[in-house]
Parts: sequence; structure tokens; C-alpha cells
Amino acid sequence: MKIVIINSGSSSIKYQLIEMPAKVVICSGMIDRIGLETSNFSYVTNTVKVEETLPIANHKIGLKKIAQLLMDEKIGVIKSTSEIFAVGHRVVHGGSYFSDTALITQEVKEEIRELCDLAPLHNPAHLEGIIVAEEIFADAKQVVVFDTAFHQTMPAVAYKYAIPNFLLTEHKIRAYGFHGTSHKYVSEKAIDYLKSVDNPYKNIITIHLGNGCSITAIKDGKCIDHSMGFSPGNGLIMGTRSGDVDQSAIFYMVNSLGYTVNEVSTMLNKQSGMLGLTGFSDLRDIESNAEKGNKECQLALDMNAYRIKKYIGSYVAALGGLDAIIFTAGIGENSSFIRKLVCTDMEYFGLELDLNKNELRSKEIREINLPQSKAKILVIPTNEEIEIANQVFELLSV
Repeated sequence: MKIVIINSGSSSIKYQLIEMPAKVVICSGMIDRIGLETSNFSYVTNTVKVEETLPIANHKIGLKKIAQLLMDEKIGVIKSTSEIFAVGHRVVHGGSYFSDTALITQEVKEEIRELCDLAPLHNPAHLEGIIVAEEIFADAKQVVVFDTAFHQTMPAVAYKYAIPNFLLTEHKIRAYGFHGTSHKYVSEKAIDYLKSVDNPYKNIITIHLGNGCSITAIKDGKCIDHSMGFSPGNGLIMGTRSGDVDQSAIFYMVNSLGYTVNEVSTMLNKQSGMLGLTGFSDLRDIESNAEKGNKECQLALDMNAYRIKKYIGSYVAALGGLDAIIFTAGIGENSSFIRKLVCTDMEYFGLELDLNKNELRSKEIREINLPQSKAKILVIPTNEEIEIANQVFELLSV
């Protein structure tokens, strides 16, 4: 069966057309920098590679561009949308409603809409993608895979907040965790890659670094802790999201500085993080300006790495040891500079980076640690689309 996978990030869309169960990728591509002055668009098949730079203001415009090329007379890979059996959608926040992959119904869409306030950069884009896909691929089954599902194994000590109990029992306020599709995929790849009779590599930390960033502690293949919580806004410093911030600062902004709650929410989600620190949300721009001597960009990069290092330390304590760390996603896979900053002075945790290996570019799983490093340092390209396709196929094959 042919399955279209739509993976909408906060400022990107990755897509693939996959033949299942063979897992053959018929075409793939992505759009990044959505909403910025220029966006990068790619469309790749076995015979064609299209790359364009053009303004793409929002996710809806991007999805229509993708559909147009899929059915293009000259370079398209399908003649009719009726060839598509299913469309798999990644949705960031499933709240307490969903812990498994689900067929999309009107009720499911309404529940995704209700959760938009908890994932304002993501769920609205996901919902828009679902609605557009229902129009374009009218005969296909629409299926949703939730980012929160992998983190359902977190114990209460990790997911529960120290607030009155009724807020959990009656209102489901707790840590849910995000980027679960990516963390699941790369952790399983790492465990398979590192299989050893003598060392089963039980304690793994996965570090997903894109426009959104998160870090997960994984023991025996199961998530036991994660940096994001009730929403995908806390934890690490991100492209436009602040990550961890003292809640008293929010009260002060509302009560003393005159901001409304909605204005503060917009600021923390869309105007903070690396954008708030530097004026740029794309790490490539920040690294380029840091190299030219921009002090704000240099400090922001140091802050970014410092936050990641703090989480690594706390998760080593939670895991009771460390066998490997994994860098993944756009920044994790491609920024040797961030990896170097994170791994500097981390010998105490058994992490020793090979500076030469760190500079190598590859689409394969690779070790970038020195031979004597007690813990492995891996770069594993994430493939959320294949993981989503697996889950969609499993659901529809029952």
C-alpha cells in the first residue's frame, strides 16, 4: 500500500511517499524556514531532484505545493490521488486523550483542536495539514501518530508536578513529553547498532535538536524522563521557544509590566529562544554571525550547549550510568559546532569526542567518540516518516 507521510514541525514540513510493508521510499522532500523571508523546498525521486528557494508563508501553502509535485505530469510519482491508501500525520500533542495511533474522525480533529493551546506552534499546523490532506487525498484513510505516545512509560516521579493532586486527577496536568516518534526511532536504531553480549547498552540519552529541541533518558529501551512537559515549550533552549524559565518571571510580566497572558504565551513560544537572544531563529544564521564576532550569537550558542549539558548530567543521575548519547534531527545531525560545545569537558561522564570524526558528514549512523571514550557518542539521522509509516501500517493491517 502507498502511504503519504506528513510530518509538520513548527517551521518545517517533511514528507515521504512510502510503499508498505516494503518500506520503499518512492519520493521524499522537505520545506524548511516556513514563515521566514525565504523557504527551502526539495522534492526527490529516483530520477528527479528539485530544489527551490521561494517564500512559503504557512504550512497550508507548503502542503499544496507538495501535492502539486506528487501529481505533476512530468515529474510526479502518482497519476491520481486514488493511488494513496493512507495518509499518516504526525501530531505533537495527544494530551490524555490519546496514547496510541488513531484513525482520524471529526471527534479526533476536535480533540486535536482543543490541545492547540498546549502546542501552539504545532497542533494548529498539524490540524491544517489534516484538513488539507482530507481535501487532496479524499479516498485515503487519514491516520494520526502522536509524539506523546513514546513517553507513556515515564514513571510518576518523572511526569507528576508538585502541585495540588486534583490538577492531575481532574485536569490531567502533567508532563507528557514530545518528539517521541524521533526519540523512539533513534533509540531503537542505537540499541540495534550497539548490541553486545558483554555490554547491552542499557542507559541511553537521545538529544533531538531542531527548531524544537528535547532530550530523553532511556533505560532498557523505555523512556524514563524527558525535558519537555505539559507542553513542548520547556526544557532546552529552542529556535523561538524559551525552554525552562522561572514561572515568577511570567507573573511579573503580567502583574507588573502590563503584558496579557496571551502576549506572554506568544513571547515565550514565538519570540524567545535563540530568536529572542540573537534576532535569528535558524542556527545556520546564528553560527555564521558568531563566526563573524557577533557576541550575542556567541553567548546564545554557549547558553544552548550549557543547557543541554545540565540535562545530560541530571539524566545520568536518573539512569544510574551512561552507555551512549545520541545526536539527531536537523541541528543534532548537521551542526558539528553544537556537538563540540556539548561534548567539551564531559570526560567525567565518560564522553570523549573525536574532533576529526565530528566534522565528517554522513547520512549513516556514525560514532564520533575517541576509542577510549567509556560512553559512545553517536550521530543517528532520524527518520520519523518511516516510524510513522510503520505505525500506520500496523494499525491498518489489524
